[in-house]
Amino acid sequence: MGEEILYKANEFSTKHLKSAMRYLRPNDSAFVRHTLDHPYHKSLKQYKARHYLKYVHSLKIGDASVSMEKLAQIEFRSNQRLYQDEFKKIRRWWSDLGLASELTFARDQILKWYLYSMTTVPGPQFSRIRLEFTKAISFLFIIDDVFDIMGNAEELALFTQTINSWEDSNALPGYMRVCFLALQQVTEGIAQFVEQGYGWNPINFLKRSWSTLCNAFMVESRWFANSQVPSAAEYLTNGVTSSGVPMMMVHLYFLLGHRVTNEAANLIDGKSTLVSGAAKILRLLDDLGSAKDENQEGFDGSYVEYYMKDNPSCSLDNAKLHTRELISKSWEELNKECFFNTSFLPCFREASLNCARMFTIIYNYNEEQQLPPLDDYIQILLLGEMTEDYNFTRSF
Repeated sequence: MGEEILYKANEFSTKHLKSAMRYLRPNDSAFVRHTLDHPYHKSLKQYKARHYLKYVHSLKIGDASVSMEKLAQIEFRSNQRLYQDEFKKIRRWWSDLGLASELTFARDQILKWYLYSMTTVPGPQFSRIRLEFTKAISFLFIIDDVFDIMGNAEELALFTQTINSWEDSNALPGYMRVCFLALQQVTEGIAQFVEQGYGWNPINFLKRSWSTLCNAFMVESRWFANSQVPSAAEYLTNGVTSSGVPMMMVHLYFLLGHRVTNEAANLIDGKSTLVSGAAKILRLLDDLGSAKDENQEGFDGSYVEYYMKDNPSCSLDNAKLHTRELISKSWEELNKECFFNTSFLPCFREASLNCARMFTIIYNYNEEQQLPPLDDYIQILLLGEMTEDYNFTRSF
């Protein structure tokens, strides 16, 4: 969190570990490389644990290690079966909802949407919560495509107005009306789930989170429709909201049992660092442009591009370096909030960290436009021996 000595320690240890790798045994060298590429605090715990156990197994250092490994394998298999069962349920829900056939222009990435839930709140105690959370996440991507791909300026203004009022409008184009009615149904279902579990109904906060999201989408839509060029700072401020992280975390806030308080309003507006830190990490990683999303036809701007326009003498490499520095700063802000803010449940603070950790996997493309860590993660923690054949990279 800003301590200069730790930056120096990081540089020193990284430099010497890299130089020492060529002298290590292959298994040791691979373990060091994996740890450098995926630092513990910025990585999903289950993913790191699985690789650590694989390394421990290669050492063959005694009965204690074998016992630990056996217990861990039992837990992994138990969680894997649970995740598989949940994925089948959410896939059945998505099929029954029928939006994939109604909104053919929108992304149909139910595996990706479930992974956000699976990684943000892992473990058997959050099973029901993950199913409801995935439903909200799915509409984030669908509505994003409504704005980026399908809607014209007049339609999008009417759609945003409808979301703000939360009242059905016959003036909406057919595809937008179908989307809105499904969103209403799912959002009210989540509110009822919370009320049944905890005794309070957060529907007004959930509705407001969708309104705030769509208003941010509308700002971006007007920028591009009118060929306006926002400053990098303006773009990032709006991008915190349009990333969808505030909407996601508001839903999760209530699903995890938080009461209706002013803290929820701060989450919606992206004013809480627990939200804005993770949201900036997502937005900036996405905007580094390390890969092109083949399933996303729209263009909604780039912080790197706007920063270079604000600073005409800045090279692309320096703009990317600046962006990476902002990501590091966002991590520091998020760490500080998670470690010292006791206004939120520990599981919610951990969920915010897990969101940021997942983003580093989702946007970690290699030169071949593939996602090796993500493929590895899905195979280890979700699919296992499932017979379905998924092309992970294409579906992301």
